[in-house]
Amino acid sequence: MNHRPHQSQRTIEIDTRLLTTGAVLTAAGAVVACFGMTIAAVAVFTAGRRMIRGMEVPPGQQAAMKWRQAKEASLAGMQAWQSASDAQKGSLAR
Repeated sequence: MNHRPHQSQRTIEIDTRLLTTGAVLTAAGAVVACFGMTIAAVAVFTAGRRMIRGMEVPPGQQAAMKWRQAKEASLAGMQAWQSASDAQKGSLAR
């Protein structure tokens, strides 16, 4: 056995008042931070709603218009490519 009776065990002595105070302040800070984030989120959402209400064309309608434009542009590009390809084939056949 490697038992040393003369050596005392070392223990950590923590001041529980300081630990409790730190925990309470940390919890209070977390609550204040949550309130701050909530207030900021409400401000951002309110501004966004005001901006959308002020638009002449609603975002959903804008998206539908842009989608139609993209489809039409794609179709026009495909038709131009096919006609150019057909013209090139015609000149090669001669």
